[in-house]
Amino acid sequence: MTTPPALAGLRVLDLTRLLPGPVATLRLAELGADVLKIEPPGVGDYARSMLQSDADRASGTPSAFYRIVNRGKRSLTLDLKTEADRAQLIELARDVDVLVESFRPSVMTRLGVGYDVLRQANPKLVYCAITGFGSEGAFADKAGHDLNYVAYAGVLNQLAAADGTPIVPNFQLADLLGGALAAVTHMLAALWHVARGGEGRFLDVSMTHAVHDHNVMAHVALANSADATTRAGAGLLNGGVPCYNVYRTLDDKFVAVGALELKFWQTLCTALGRPDWAARHWSLGQAIGGADAKELTAHLAACLRERTRDEWMALFEPLDCCVAPVLTPAEAAVHPLFRGEGN
Repeated sequence: MTTPPALAGLRVLDLTRLLPGPVATLRLAELGADVLKIEPPGVGDYARSMLQSDADRASGTPSAFYRIVNRGKRSLTLDLKTEADRAQLIELARDVDVLVESFRPSVMTRLGVGYDVLRQANPKLVYCAITGFGSEGAFADKAGHDLNYVAYAGVLNQLAAADGTPIVPNFQLADLLGGALAAVTHMLAALWHVARGGEGRFLDVSMTHAVHDHNVMAHVALANSADATTRAGAGLLNGGVPCYNVYRTLDDKFVAVGALELKFWQTLCTALGRPDWAARHWSLGQAIGGADAKELTAHLAACLRERTRDEWMALFEPLDCCVAPVLTPAEAAVHPLFRGEGN
């Protein structure tokens, strides 16, 4: 029995660019929504030329970045600085369920196509504005990107090397978690409200505020202490215990040990031929980040250095002990898990 996509029939206008908004509407499209991407004349979405390969540049093809986050969408060019194209956008908004934009606050209003105008045309419209710092307040018009948002949110401070230096992550936490995911969540909630007879609404999705809300372990640390130090090696989930850590193997690759619960740790220790380690676990009183945890982490690191990553995985994967290979993106792309094998 084939089930139709959950969002079949949902109509979306996408005025966003780059990463957060396009990924949000991509997720809607993947669920069956009809997404019409609106781009300005000329360069269009900046993602068209960002990270563009030499081959794509030579052939005039938009970048893989643009193609990946905008697949499955229709497209239309509108110049919202002209009266005719503004009128066309208003007409389009009459017949859609959702409009998503990621301009700085007040841009759409200044152009004459803000929420107050569009809701007159369509009272049921769910209007989602993805912003860096929110649509109101002292930071509303401040420029920023992912690195700035996670810095303000207290998240970048948590993504640090052993010496405490924050790293520059190659995964855009604020854009994807605070922007795209938060926007999808709020849009689906608003659509549920409309489906039950409610009016449309304006959604203000601040990437900085959303990613701050997701910084759960830091909030837990603050609740327990005035010091929210959850940097590398200090906490339960960031290297402060041997059972939840990343280890280098003989071939200079890595395995991720996630044996957080005692039963998984016991299975792992048995597989390693070290049942004496099984009682040295945080749930049995081992101090997180303490001397015994550091000593055992060093012993486990030395042990796992004795074989290659794949040799260890041949031992661990048949067992229920929460150990995973740290795959490169290229390795992950061809792994059976993502090729649908066995599904």
